[in-house]
Amino acid sequence: MELTRRIERDAPVRLVAGRGLFTLAAMLALPLAGFAEVAPARSASDSSTAAPMARIDQPAGSVTAPPARLPANAALDRLFADDTRLALALDPLAALQQGQRVSAAQFSRLFTPELAMARREANMRVLQQLRAIDPARLDDGHRISRAVLEDAKLAEQALLAPGNQALTEVQPFNHFGGFHVSYPELSSPGSGIALENVADYEALIARHRALPRVFAQAVDRFREGAASGATEPRLTVDNMIVQIDALLAQPLEKSPFMAAARSFPAAVPERERVRLRRELADATRQDVYPAYRNLRRFLASEYRPAARETLGLSSLPGGEALYRDLVRYNTTLDLDPANVHELGLGEVARIKGEMEQVKGELGFDGPLRNFFDYIRKEPRFHPRSEEELAQGFRSVGNKVEALAPRYFLHLPKTPLQIQPYPAYRAKFEAGGSYAQGSPDARQPGTFFFNTYDLKSRFLTGIATLYLHEGAPGHHFQISLAQENAALPDFQRFGGNTAYIEGWALYAETLGYDMGFYKDPMQHWGTLDDEMLRAMRLVVDTGLHTKLWSREQAMDYMLANSGMGRSDAEAEVDRYVANPGQALSYKIGALTIQRLRKEAEERLGRKFDIRAFHDQVLGSGALPMKVLEGKVRGWIAAVR
Repeated sequence: MELTRRIERDAPVRLVAGRGLFTLAAMLALPLAGFAEVAPARSASDSSTAAPMARIDQPAGSVTAPPARLPANAALDRLFADDTRLALALDPLAALQQGQRVSAAQFSRLFTPELAMARREANMRVLQQLRAIDPARLDDGHRISRAVLEDAKLAEQALLAPGNQALTEVQPFNHFGGFHVSYPELSSPGSGIALENVADYEALIARHRALPRVFAQAVDRFREGAASGATEPRLTVDNMIVQIDALLAQPLEKSPFMAAARSFPAAVPERERVRLRRELADATRQDVYPAYRNLRRFLASEYRPAARETLGLSSLPGGEALYRDLVRYNTTLDLDPANVHELGLGEVARIKGEMEQVKGELGFDGPLRNFFDYIRKEPRFHPRSEEELAQGFRSVGNKVEALAPRYFLHLPKTPLQIQPYPAYRAKFEAGGSYAQGSPDARQPGTFFFNTYDLKSRFLTGIATLYLHEGAPGHHFQISLAQENAALPDFQRFGGNTAYIEGWALYAETLGYDMGFYKDPMQHWGTLDDEMLRAMRLVVDTGLHTKLWSREQAMDYMLANSGMGRSDAEAEVDRYVANPGQALSYKIGALTIQRLRKEAEERLGRKFDIRAFHDQVLGSGALPMKVLEGKVRGWIAAVR
């Protein structure tokens, strides 16, 4: 970001089974040194005699001739390709997400010690092969890609260390995007899975049949954690039980596990549709539902009594070290959690000052703390119907579509659709999320919005939410990367959250450029959302290093923002379930904002916002230090 590349109101892009911590395809990196000025990544034509081609990650109008072919370049290309194939072979859910054909046998490897061991061995083997390639013999683009992949492997290696694995492998999933809620999505059309012909439908049925085994393997891991004292918090267990109940309560004909049978592609003959529909229903009744019932029974009767009552990682032996590794994994920077906590406190104070000004524009003269309560209760700030909320998002989307060419040289080919969450997900989601489309642009990306508990939703946040989750936020960044076949696959499909979420938070600030925040209601909304990201620096570190309670964390968020209680609950529960990830937004956004300011100051009239965005978006998700070097190289070239 397990499952689909789904981002839940600023949630992580998830690429692997379980908690989204490990994937050989993930491009998560530690800071790089020695790349003060970084050349653009190589193009696909580097490996052939093709004519030079313009690159979207070069200054506008520039063309780079293909470098002389070096054996090291070819060796690195082969390693990239081998690593991508290996990554998908060892990550069945990521393979499904990318439209690969995944057999029931591959699917059945999930949550097994053998698969975990294979991932560890593969990570070390690729790292050794990568280090055998001398970077001095590579062209600039290959050298950068090599450094990115090496850092990804080092970041993964830290999380695959025995001490960390002793905690993570025995907590295979939880309520926040866990396998039990991602599998329904990966059974449905529109999620990126292959559902193009009879064989694809038969493979889906076979995976349904294999689900009891997969859940049984997850239960084995949970039991190991209970025996060692490394359990999920009881809070997340309770949430999982409620989620499973919601899935099981749906009638068969409305079940997400049957969604593929509600419409068939033209390649599936009519005579086969009746059979496939019947077999899919049989597999759902006979295997899927019993598997979920067995999982629920285990969680409620056996695991919940053993689950810990504390929330923070530092309450577990080795948890403090794991949290520091997760902070580095998510931000791509070596950061002290204590310093992050202090940074958050400072940002909260700054944003509060700006809020004081905007509340006056909204006609309120009292203290800010009273305005937070007022905005929660005042009807004009809340949607009266689902349609009013939907229409608000459509209106913002139409305006962004019209304005985008002023800010971007390249727009994604993948269309974007706007939909409410399905009922079984809504209660446990925040305000909105993004689900990626397919790399070939045939499946649209989806901006989801939440209609659960309408009185807790805000009209003030419509613009900033759409800019972040939809366009030009996650939809532009993820789609442009996927569609850019000139990049290595790990740069097209991988991602570090500091870049991905940092871009999306930066995209919210484009609302100032586009004029959305001239409306005081929408201006308040973006400040309120910026406050959320600043509070995350405080609350995430508070939970996992200072052992804050759930109520303490929620009280802090409610005291410093106008968010509703249900959103505060969802946010805090998310930080508990996904430690360190929420820090990446503000860290990444501050980096991109700093680079834009630097470019504006150094380039003056030569600064082109469209070209700057091409530099940021043109090479896939980069670690912060690599992005910094790339942008500074562009600045030097333009000057």
